[in-house]
Amino acid sequence: MAGRRYGQNTQAFKTGRQLTTVFTTSKNIILLPHRPTDPVMNEKQKFIQSLIFPTYFLLLIWLVKIVERILDLNLVYLGLYPLKWSGLIGILTAPLIHSDYKHLFDNSVPVFLLTLAIFYFYKQAALRVFIYTWLITGIAVWVGGRSAYHIGASGLIYGFASFLFISGIIRKNINLLAISLLVVFLYGGLVWGLFPFDYKISWESHLFGALTGIGLALIFKNYGPPPSVPMADEEEDEEEKRGQETGENLQE
Repeated sequence: MAGRRYGQNTQAFKTGRQLTTVFTTSKNIILLPHRPTDPVMNEKQKFIQSLIFPTYFLLLIWLVKIVERILDLNLVYLGLYPLKWSGLIGILTAPLIHSDYKHLFDNSVPVFLLTLAIFYFYKQAALRVFIYTWLITGIAVWVGGRSAYHIGASGLIYGFASFLFISGIIRKNINLLAISLLVVFLYGGLVWGLFPFDYKISWESHLFGALTGIGLALIFKNYGPPPSVPMADEEEDEEEKRGQETGENLQE
């Protein structure tokens, strides 16, 4: 190969039973054996990547609470106060603020699991779903909420849970439905939180979060995992096709 120059490009050749990738430079050729893709490793890598954003968000809300406690602060004033210009900041900050450690702990597990599920199953749309749920829910509460400070990540929880549940129905995916039902089980009275039974709870955040999740599930209906089982119409079409093929064979 001495004295021969190659352009900087990449080619692939079949050598025996495996594909060999050829990296060419100006003076030499580097042959690298092709390694087949391992679906198990791909899923593992996908899961690890999906953990990054939920983990950072969880650390952030805990960091806010720890700093608040260490510095003896009260950040409730950064919550969302409806129909007040000073309360607009809460659209951005309210989900990060919690009244106490119990409030924070109760929200931590479901918000982590749901965010993980969204980033795992909806990689291409996950960040948009997260941001839209955050902003739309906050704006709706600012417009239609009671005159009080609304704080906590529960609006996100209701938004993500309804998004996964409705999307699971639309896409006929059992995994999404199972995750949402698991969160309902872990989070206790998730459904009852949509109604004004306890004046201390921001049921408005829950309600508007759930409605936001439903709307986003419709908007992003073409995103996400494929159906877990074949649709009934598809099964009928396959049976009809098989029947036609059988009939054709009999005629022959």
